[in-house]
Amino acid sequence: MRLNRLELRNYRNYQDLILKFPNRLNIFLGENAQGKTNLLESIYVLALTRSHRTSSEQELIGWQDDFAQIKGRIDRGTSELELELLLTKKGRKSKINHIEQKKLSSYIGQLNVILFAPEDLSLVKGSPQIRRRFIDMELGQINPVYLYDLAQYQQTLKQRNLYLKQLSEKKQTDEIYLDILTEQLADFGSKVLANRLKFVKKLEFWSNDLHRKITNQKEELEIKYEASIPLESEDIEDIRIIFLNELKKNRKREIFKGNTFLGPHRDDLIFQVNQQNVQTYGSQGQQRTTALSVKLAEIDLMKEETGEYPILLLDDVMSELDDNRQIHLLETIENKVQTFLTTTTLNHVKGKMTVHPDIFYVHQGQIERTETE
Repeated sequence: MRLNRLELRNYRNYQDLILKFPNRLNIFLGENAQGKTNLLESIYVLALTRSHRTSSEQELIGWQDDFAQIKGRIDRGTSELELELLLTKKGRKSKINHIEQKKLSSYIGQLNVILFAPEDLSLVKGSPQIRRRFIDMELGQINPVYLYDLAQYQQTLKQRNLYLKQLSEKKQTDEIYLDILTEQLADFGSKVLANRLKFVKKLEFWSNDLHRKITNQKEELEIKYEASIPLESEDIEDIRIIFLNELKKNRKREIFKGNTFLGPHRDDLIFQVNQQNVQTYGSQGQQRTTALSVKLAEIDLMKEETGEYPILLLDDVMSELDDNRQIHLLETIENKVQTFLTTTTLNHVKGKMTVHPDIFYVHQGQIERTETE
């Protein structure tokens, strides 16, 4: 998979921009607050229709503009695709080869990207919400149907919580509707859980292989899915029955509290290095190595699942890693994936790669391209 051309119109500080990327390694070089991260973000938004930096689409639209537009031309397998995303105050429209896509699941997955930013180092030591979002975004690219099941689960959860609250406040007395919502929650929740379990197992396989290499075979990495219900199987029907039974057991307590206590929205990931919880007891170096291993593992995982390598976006992470981790990162991606990297200096990549990058100098939203010798 490869992004050959990027067009931005009224996107953040870029009013009208066209960039071409003939090479595999592309570096956006410049001082801070010049627009480097905006470029990386636009590629991410083109792929996933949403930003990793803000939940407000209005922030992506130029200050005095009514809309923003992102276009990309990608090579995927033997075919070339034109992707387009239009962001307005009323919402967003996505197109593939100029044909509007009504369903999100039809669009996401056409361009697969992996983003690694400094905040991703908090994947290990951050909140469970960060890790759940990580699973949802990455799994959603591999399996767009997962996004549909997740959206249905979240919608049902919202309805169920509202009805539980009404029951707790005695505004409702009929529990039959709660039975219906509980059945639906278990139906969609079991699909979400089954896909997450399979994803985490594959992620652990690829992550541990990388983790061993980075630590010179000294450390073993395990990733465990910590569910809020007891799981003994990856079978959807088995999970559905267990989930339903657990919801029924907790019905009185949930009605009293007016909230749903169990389900994928309460789950977490546990990272263990040499059988020790790295979130709680690991050093900062171990936590960073774990985060790096997990993020880089997605490259091979996506290749295994989709048949193609994704595009890698590295947002100023080189300065956050020591020399050993920098070298392993660059060795992992070299000659494998198209990479877009933002940095304030070239010292992190000079002499460490055989690939000659294209350098895009970024200054106050203006771009000047040059190719290294």
